[in-house]
Amino acid sequence: MTDIVRIDANARRSRASATDSLVFLAGQVADDRDADITAQARQAFAKVDALLAAAGTDKSRVLSVTIWLQSLDDYEAFNAVWDAWVTPGAQPCRACAVVVLADPAWRVELIVVASR
Repeated sequence: MTDIVRIDANARRSRASATDSLVFLAGQVADDRDADITAQARQAFAKVDALLAAAGTDKSRVLSVTIWLQSLDDYEAFNAVWDAWVTPGAQPCRACAVVVLADPAWRVELIVVASR
């Protein structure tokens, strides 16, 4: 049986869940809701990096990222942050959609699956 590790869990959710070979991250958003898309994306990616490290992996092992944007107007600015974050030669699959996020001040939310 595969052990499951839950990272930063509370009564409602875990920020990450990991098995022997995979890590699943809950949606990661910025802490600064007043920041622009560039700053919010950087903050969300910093959370992704920290959770991946806590699970014993890193962004070079990311398999898939689902990107939710509050507005398509943020697409180009988000992609600039993405391009700086992603590991060259290890670009994951990704999907990007415009959605209504739980807090209208959030500009981006990232959902990640990675290998351990």
